[in-house]
Amino acid sequence: MCEIQKHGGPDDGGLYSAKGAGLVLGNRRLALLDLSPEGHMPMSYRDRYHITYNGELYNHISLREELISLGHRFSSHTDTEVILASFAQWGTQGFAKLKGMFAFALWDEQEQDLYIARDPAGIKPLYYSLQDGILAFASEARALALIPECIEAEPNWPVYMLAYGHLPEPVTTLKKVKPLAKGCFLKYEYKSGRNSLQSFTHYSYSKQLHDAAEVRKEIREALVSSVQRHLVADAPLGVFLSGGLDSSILAILASAFKKKDLNTLSIYFKEEGYSEKKYQDLVANKIGCQSHQYLLKEEEFHDSFPSILNAMDMPSSDGINTWFISQNAAKEGLKAVLSGLGGDELFGGYPSFSRVHPASLLQELPAPFISLGKRSRFKRLNRMSYLNLGGIKGIYLFLRGHYSPFEIARQLDMPEQQVWKILSDHPVLPNVNVLEESNQASWMEFNLYMQNQLLRDSDVMSMTHGVEIRVPFLDDDLVRLALRIAPTVKYRGEYPKQLLIDVFHDELPEEIWKRPKMGFSFPFSGWLGNSSFVKDIMSQGNRNTQASYQKFLKGQLHWSHLMSLVIMRNRGVS
Repeated sequence: MCEIQKHGGPDDGGLYSAKGAGLVLGNRRLALLDLSPEGHMPMSYRDRYHITYNGELYNHISLREELISLGHRFSSHTDTEVILASFAQWGTQGFAKLKGMFAFALWDEQEQDLYIARDPAGIKPLYYSLQDGILAFASEARALALIPECIEAEPNWPVYMLAYGHLPEPVTTLKKVKPLAKGCFLKYEYKSGRNSLQSFTHYSYSKQLHDAAEVRKEIREALVSSVQRHLVADAPLGVFLSGGLDSSILAILASAFKKKDLNTLSIYFKEEGYSEKKYQDLVANKIGCQSHQYLLKEEEFHDSFPSILNAMDMPSSDGINTWFISQNAAKEGLKAVLSGLGGDELFGGYPSFSRVHPASLLQELPAPFISLGKRSRFKRLNRMSYLNLGGIKGIYLFLRGHYSPFEIARQLDMPEQQVWKILSDHPVLPNVNVLEESNQASWMEFNLYMQNQLLRDSDVMSMTHGVEIRVPFLDDDLVRLALRIAPTVKYRGEYPKQLLIDVFHDELPEEIWKRPKMGFSFPFSGWLGNSSFVKDIMSQGNRNTQASYQKFLKGQLHWSHLMSLVIMRNRGVS
């Protein structure tokens, strides 16, 4: 299991075995703090507590000082040892004190209890299987597939893939494997065999902050502090600079702390309609850091595409961009890179923030009327049937879904009602109707699209190259601040994310915030249309798959929707 995840931890590896308890902890390390042998994992503390850990703790310095004042002593400068000392001092109550991205397993040898925990935003993945008194866990689901008891495939995953373009938690490709919920820990008692799943923190929306001037001040202070914390490392790091608003803000703020040795990384294209080089140049020239720009050509995409598909742990129609930018970060010798992920979800950067209201009105129409367009060749009409699922799930799939249940049934040769039943079962989502509609959109993007696709893709694609992606917009203090801002302040303005524009107006080149939103994308439609690899895969599908491929070639199907089919066929689903 460690060997199959070696790409994400190329610097060191180790095992710990608990005598008489049938427990083994394994680790592959990507060294960013304390590069000495003292940072080796699994790590032990006081000969009682043992941990294997993936992530970064951004408040480890202040926590260390607090723990020292309480009598704790440290033998390393790692955040790993801080987690151990924190647990020794406060037990599971200490989990809520950890601010960063993390997934870990901690063994209390004296009590013979094991804890696995995951950060509040779900930035770091953690999969587990618990059956017949046996607990297994890993950062990637494919590592668990090596265990005979976990190898059984989840038969319904293609349905979710074609609906969402990814697998929504708790669904995985393995029937007996699921992700640990974010902000939760699982306690496993070796002596009794009992286990319990508990939440140690969560995020909630409110409207406590109404003073726009004060909000702007607090946002600036929180994001500046977040960037400063995210730059702490004993290894080289950089910033992904797409040329968009969020990455530009991060690059500008980071340059104030690490001007001499900060690296920015950007990708651009010969295809002018997709290239963002002029915006990248504006920011790079302004901050004067080491700018690394890469011209990505179509032939390189074709050469790399099979490897990219193989790098995916959970199937996803996105993440290809992260694979290339992370590859180039690794070539520059960087171990960590800051990403602007999270800004859109918290501050209203997506079209969904204006579309949730009309979608909610449509959802109130009679079910037969909503289903009238399910056979339509127009995407928005045939996806409208998703509104019959009710709640935010129906709205999400109406706005972001790939194929309608009718189309999925045809692609997979199964009854349409069975598709509806499968999609109704998971995920089970809360009722968010109590929130203002703009906050409903934020909740939806934060907990569905970002959680299940963007964060997962960022982690697995970067770790493939031994690079860690850090996300300052998801700093715990900043997230909690953003969720307390009244929607009338947070989302008001002429431009998407107007609040961020107002906060950093003086630092940002005007062309950055006045430009139309483009996203971090590639000229995929043309490239995929020219791919012999894709052509071969699609030719092996059924007639509906081949018909979809022909629609794509005619410009009638989005490239990401084709990707869902390509990934599914590449994984052997006929």
